[in-house]
Amino acid sequence: MEPYLLWILVGFTLMIVELLSGTFYLLMLGGAAFGGALLGWLGLGFPAQAAVSGALAAVGCYLVHAWHKRNAGSQMASIDAGQPASFESWTDEAARLARVRYRGAAWDARVAGGGPLAPGAIIYVTATEGSTLKVTTQHLA
Repeated sequence: MEPYLLWILVGFTLMIVELLSGTFYLLMLGGAAFGGALLGWLGLGFPAQAAVSGALAAVGCYLVHAWHKRNAGSQMASIDAGQPASFESWTDEAARLARVRYRGAAWDARVAGGGPLAPGAIIYVTATEGSTLKVTTQHLA
């Protein structure tokens, strides 16, 4: 099999997987693989293909990162924002890490603000960060 066909196969695979993630990073990596495929098709050696593909991947991922950072403030608010949760216990009170009950399951949470919390206290979700909730004792308007 020709090397450029492998680059094309990798490019399409990355782009298909990107449809499942929606982050645009894999889209850039897939485009970089197509750049390597183009150089392979033109007859350049593997070192040139890899160098161009790596450079395209680095530039593309930087541009996606910059776009995410620039548009972070205009992103839609979390659908969980303002929803009540129930405080269960501290996992690390000094770091303000706790376990809370939200939507019928136990979640890790980072509690904003100070003050003691008793088990069963109602707190409010402000955002989600991966599988960790950001919560506060103040109700969001």
